[in-house]
Amino acid sequence: MAAPARAQAAPDLRWRLACAYPKSLDILFGGAETLARLVGEATDGRFQIAVQAPGEPVAGDGVLDAVTARTVEMGYAPATQGLAKDPTFALAAAVPFGLNARGQTAWWLDGGAAELFAEIFGRNGLVALPAGNTGAQMGGWFRKEIKTVADLQGLKIRIAGLGAQVLAKLGAVPQATPGPQIYAALDAKTIDAAEWIGPVDDEKLNLQKVAPIYHYPGFWEGGALIHAWVNAEAWAGLPKTYQAILRAAAAQVHADVQARYDARNPKALRRLVAAGAQLRPFPQDVMEAALKASTDVYGEIAAKNPDFKRIYEAMRTFRNEEYLWFQVAEYTYDNFMIRARARG
Repeated sequence: MAAPARAQAAPDLRWRLACAYPKSLDILFGGAETLARLVGEATDGRFQIAVQAPGEPVAGDGVLDAVTARTVEMGYAPATQGLAKDPTFALAAAVPFGLNARGQTAWWLDGGAAELFAEIFGRNGLVALPAGNTGAQMGGWFRKEIKTVADLQGLKIRIAGLGAQVLAKLGAVPQATPGPQIYAALDAKTIDAAEWIGPVDDEKLNLQKVAPIYHYPGFWEGGALIHAWVNAEAWAGLPKTYQAILRAAAAQVHADVQARYDARNPKALRRLVAAGAQLRPFPQDVMEAALKASTDVYGEIAAKNPDFKRIYEAMRTFRNEEYLWFQVAEYTYDNFMIRARARG
């Protein structure tokens, strides 16, 4: 009698997962592959997830829509893909001067974010499982150094999301240049700058050859969170054991992805500098102006969108509390160790 019960509790399933990231971004595409592998191993092969690269057949920027429509059962993508339908989605991924990677994890796992977003995502037929973070990203590649806020006037920069709205307020001209076309656009001078991700991924594009100034930090993505997305009806139809396995697999991927970025970025940065990249921090007045512009953007959105207002205020409160703690121990320790490293 036990054998039929086990079979019923552990059905054979074949799902598809559309990944927003190409195979060339091996850490991110690899995150989707790892999730699928872990689920398969934990279910003795009963629950198989086929990972599809962009265009197979879902476009990279259409993952969330495909999951909502159940064109595929799952997706792996940033929540910013939902920005056009509701800017509240961006708060689940990364926004200018938002949480860092560690703060994102704390907010999601123990700070109430999961419950706040469950309602928003549920309306769109989505269940979201945190499944990776790039850490703080770089500010991008520039043909000329940004020395003052005035240098942003008329600057054609490849950037998307709320970061694009913030830079537009400072006079920049955001461009929607696809990743594979960034090098050619910089080389042809049809754009002046481009943000991508960080050293280990940027290195693949050789952008230091056409835009050698490598500005930091990417204040619009201080901790870019990626989610594994599940169609809500498909999720509800899963046995509880499979739901638990998916959650556990996503949690493992969440740790793995950030660990790989943290482990590989230092060496990639050294190689980029050796190849001609010129590291430059954004000046303080640029950072201050961008912070003010971001506050203005959030105020404008919140005035029209109660969900955004409610969740942004929750995120801001959590962020400020996190930095109160980081300032006491984490930052003091890190700052000492950075100075000690500089002394050799």
